Amino acid sequence: MNKKLVAYFSATGTTEQVAKRLAEAVQADVFEIQPAEKYSAPDLDWNNMQSRSTKEMHDKSYRPAIANKVENMEQYDVLYLGFPIWWFVAPTIINTFLEGYDLSGKTIVPFATSLGSDMGSTNEELLPSCDGAKLLFGEVLEADASVEELRTWANEIQS
Repeated sequence: MNKKLVAYFSATGTTEQVAKRLAEAVQADVFEIQPAEKYSAPDLDWNNMQSRSTKEMHDKSYRPAIANKVENMEQYDVLYLGFPIWWFVAPTIINTFLEGYDLSGKTIVPFATSLGSDMGSTNEELLPSCDGAKLLFGEVLEADASVEELRTWANEIQS
């Protein structure tokens, strides 16, 4: 049986709620990706071209530092990776996370939350950071998706 981890970055709490229900649905461990420098409301103002998140997303090479690390990542076979969609892709902190581990042989299942965007070019942006792993095409999940809905989604995406 595959050992599973739901790792997520949640700027406002929405992705966290989905991630915790998904972990319950697929019987996975949970890990919160915590930025070394937390994001404030002004940092997340996508309408402000000078906000931290806007600057980060316009520089695809930028890798925000992470405050914590998954212990024993090697024990996991399947990694569900959650995040909010920023500018039609995953925030660059997700690349920082992926690049911090040997992902050889792992299956990575991205999932996102959004107020209206789809996954955009998320996989194209994440693929270079997933060396040795199988990156599946993920989906934007509803913030209020039930445990049963998430279980059904997880089973469908991996079949």
